[in-house]
This record gives sequence, C-alpha cells and structure tokens, in this order.
Amino acid sequence: MFSDFATAHADAAERSLVIGHLTGSAWLVSADGARVLLTHHRKLDRWLQLGGHADGDVDLARVALREAEEESGLRGLVVEPGIFDLDRHEIPARGDEPAHWHYDVRHVVRALDGEDFVVGDESHALAWRDIAALASDDTADASLRRMAAKWLGR
Repeated sequence: MFSDFATAHADAAERSLVIGHLTGSAWLVSADGARVLLTHHRKLDRWLQLGGHADGDVDLARVALREAEEESGLRGLVVEPGIFDLDRHEIPARGDEPAHWHYDVRHVVRALDGEDFVVGDESHALAWRDIAALASDDTADASLRRMAAKWLGR
C-alpha cells in the first residue's frame, strides 16, 4: 500500500498532495529502552508519538529525527536503521484543510543525552511513558499499543 502510493504520486512527500502524503514519526525511546516519549497532540487532542510532515523530504528517517528534535527539544538523538512501523490513518478535516490520509513511516529514535524535554507549540504536553504499561493500556491509541507490543517483542 505504501509503496504503491509513493510510486503513484511523485509528490507523495508533499503536504500539498490533498488526498494524503507521507509523514515521518519517531518511536522516541529512553536510552535504556524502557520508556517512550509521547505528545498530547494539540490539533488531534490525543496522546501520540512525535512526528510530522515530510515537506518534500523523502528521507523519512531524517524527517522522524527532525520532528523528534523539534517537538521535544532533546539533543543527542540517534535514529536506528530500518523502518519500525507503518501506519495509514485519516486526518479529519480542519478549517480549510479537507480530511486526508497520512502514510506514516515510523523509526526508532533513541535519547542518549538526557530526557529533559521542552514542550513546544504543537503539544499540550509531553510525557515519558513506560512501554510495558502502554502495551496493555486499553485507553491508549491502538497504534501506540501495537508499537509498544512490537517493541517489547524485539
């Protein structure tokens, strides 16, 4: 599905592609791998992983790293090789922007130089969450639970 979408649309990484676009997200884990940093997303009003629009950059690992740095204020982050997770989800219409799809490519990013984050404009809050607890939290977003289970099964 993802490769078909990217192949069919030369501008798949551009936000201007109205039907949907590629995005990059970070499964941002603590150095010990026990916790993940989540954002209470301002626009979507729910807890999610950090990430965002590619804005034309087809290197989605780089996008994930950039978004993790911008949204957390953390430095010394490192992207692990390979794709960790794929998720296609609909973004609801908002203002002049119609509903559209995010083809989200997720990478593991590690916080190696500390965990003192800064809450930015895109978040209501940030919080480190225990990954094992997140995997069994029925109130958490389904994709977060899936990634937590996937992380624990590594």
